[in-house]
Amino acid sequence: MECPCHLRIRWGCNVFVRLREELMEFIDSHCHLDAMEFDADRDAVAARAQAAGVTQLIVPAVDAAGFDTVRAVCQRYPQCRAAYGLHPLYADRHRMQDVTRLDQWLRAEPAVAVGEIGLDGSDPGADRERQREFFDAQLALAAELDLPVLLHVRQAVDAVIASLRRYGLRRGIAHAFNGSLQQAQQLMRMGFLLGFGGAMTWPGATRLRKLATELPLECIALETDAPDISPQWARGMRNQPEYLPRIAAELAGLRGVDIVEVAQATTTNVRKVLFRG
Repeated sequence: MECPCHLRIRWGCNVFVRLREELMEFIDSHCHLDAMEFDADRDAVAARAQAAGVTQLIVPAVDAAGFDTVRAVCQRYPQCRAAYGLHPLYADRHRMQDVTRLDQWLRAEPAVAVGEIGLDGSDPGADRERQREFFDAQLALAAELDLPVLLHVRQAVDAVIASLRRYGLRRGIAHAFNGSLQQAQQLMRMGFLLGFGGAMTWPGATRLRKLATELPLECIALETDAPDISPQWARGMRNQPEYLPRIAAELAGLRGVDIVEVAQATTTNVRKVLFRG
């Protein structure tokens, strides 16, 4: 007997993942579809994500040179929404005139957020003051334009929180969150979502997986960070936005809930924070 038209069955990870089309859609809240890793097959990648139920992708810029590419990607693929920002890992290549350009760009172009911005404490040789200079300038801009922020917080959560408080930012997503429960609670109280993706799928990431079960579902956003932070089933390979439903299934399994609940909650969460509804 054929399955009802509204029910598709897919095999993955030795379990049936039910994709109820009228109930399930996903937003990839952080996907670098503009990256050069997708240059050869970007159309196919976008099509597979759409077919998998990923109805929207947030594409953040990382430097001023990439603003045009992000815009072009979002114009080509209607499911993509742009964010523009200056990433902390590239602070050495940013110039203060890039902040002026960002200001002008955000006033002229559709954007759901300022991002990817933040601080990164993983490199002991990085110029932290330069990172902070660009981060603070962009927070001030986000506050002035009343835009949410997509935050890079690697090994710098406390410093990021301090800056957010200084500029009164109350809306955004802490991308690839890997901090403590206490830090997560501070961000949640400030109105921020916590982004979970491929890193959560690795069995050895016990602290992160525990955190994904402890946080309220209404404070979680799903993301891939494609082409980076690949899930465990794509070890050593390019990450792709089509993996998001399987990441959602992993989260559902950890929490002991139906994947439909995860899909509905995380999609609603991102819409409220980035789209105001």
